[in-house]
Amino acid sequence: MATVKEQKFETLAAKRELYHLIINGVRQESANGETYKVFNPATGEEIATVAKASKEDAELAVQAARNAFDFGKWRHFPVNKRSRTLNKIASIMRARFNELVELEISDTGKSLAAAQGQVMQAIEDFEFYAGAIVSHRGAVNSMPGAFQNTTEKEPVGVCAQIIPWNYPMMMAAWKIAPAIATGCSVIVKPASLTPLTAIVLGEICIEAGVPEGVVNVIPGSGSVVGNYLVEHEKVDKVAFTGSTPIGKDIMARASQTLKRVTLELGGKSPSIVFEDADIDAAVDGSLFGIFYNTGQSCEARSRLYVHEKVYDEFIEKFVAKTKKLKLGNPFDKETHVGAVISQEQVDVIDSYVKSAEEDGANILTGGKPAAPEGYENGCWYEPTIIAETNHSMKAVREEIFGPVVVVMKFKDEKEAVKLANDSEYGLGSAIWTQDYGRATRVSKQIQAGIVMVNCPFSAFPGTPFGGYKQSGFGRELCIETLDLYCETKSIVSYYGSRPLNPFNL
Repeated sequence: MATVKEQKFETLAAKRELYHLIINGVRQESANGETYKVFNPATGEEIATVAKASKEDAELAVQAARNAFDFGKWRHFPVNKRSRTLNKIASIMRARFNELVELEISDTGKSLAAAQGQVMQAIEDFEFYAGAIVSHRGAVNSMPGAFQNTTEKEPVGVCAQIIPWNYPMMMAAWKIAPAIATGCSVIVKPASLTPLTAIVLGEICIEAGVPEGVVNVIPGSGSVVGNYLVEHEKVDKVAFTGSTPIGKDIMARASQTLKRVTLELGGKSPSIVFEDADIDAAVDGSLFGIFYNTGQSCEARSRLYVHEKVYDEFIEKFVAKTKKLKLGNPFDKETHVGAVISQEQVDVIDSYVKSAEEDGANILTGGKPAAPEGYENGCWYEPTIIAETNHSMKAVREEIFGPVVVVMKFKDEKEAVKLANDSEYGLGSAIWTQDYGRATRVSKQIQAGIVMVNCPFSAFPGTPFGGYKQSGFGRELCIETLDLYCETKSIVSYYGSRPLNPFNL
């Protein structure tokens, strides 16, 4: 069977008969021959057939990754050689940028602007870690007398990486880049709904010179393949992005073999608009904060708290601009909000909106599934603003994961902080104020891993991304992430002129 390097690949779904598993540098069908269909959520059309991994395939991938780590060359490459390889991955991705964007849109139904930004960040992730790994090293620590202590950073081993459907390529890059930069081997399990760009990224890694077995990609069922990887005794670490309930299950399963675990989980992030805020900037930022990526973001600012003095002005402008958001052709530059990932998710979103109405809330705009002209067979939901809410409502407390925001008034800074922190989640948050002292003071009180001040953007390569409380633990996208894929070895040496005789014998 030909290796990935020996084969010619076409990127676009329409040009492939089958998207294969990538195991040990080889494109292959699943062991049992099983496949499944992938659909474009914007149109409802079938776009690809994908090999569906079984437990047998997962075992092959684990063995390939294990052998590559234990007996292969990658972990022993000079760090500058691994760095050059990561830069080459980024270079290939840049050359194929438009293809990757097109594939991501077809796979997810997201807007052109969203896909372009996310593919570009995936490229920049590899470039960032290509630089970061060069300066990632151990330390020399102070010791008494003739003793010396040095530490070394060693790759943790084989890593299972489970990717969500909302950011398929970007999340794959967030996980693959730091892992292989340190010398680890990875088994990537993309979401079943959106596996295409992760498969292509695996092929690009191999094309760039990553040795066979270091990057393996096996799309398949989370309950079958995902659990098998999490429980496998030869897998050393699990990195998961997804829902909090599944994250808890993964943590419990991984505990049986004491695996290292990184969890980036759900969110119900607050955005606080103070009375001194630049209202127009706060409106525009809040619009992006919830409706970007169709609200399908773990750090979406889905709880909006507005000071009572500016509430009416803010809401009037916020509703007016929300009504102007354009849904429809994801490839149209004018489209703001893309499709929802599946009809099942549309139903989930709608059930939350209905529950809010039943609890006495008021729908200011939206509130029902959408059917943009020409895309009536796709999965869409209107951008929705729900007012007259309180913290006893299900729609306020639980993650909806769609284009829905709940809004509430607050009286003062103390109440705003209390409301913002009244959640089991703690991933993102935003503060809108022109008072630097208040921004600093409130930032320190917010129980969240990310605080955005007068800014709607939460993630850049080099900035830590992760949560407090039930939003998970561990930080991705930053230099500290490299430590999550490393063991720290402490070496204590003695260089005295006389042999040590602790027992004085």
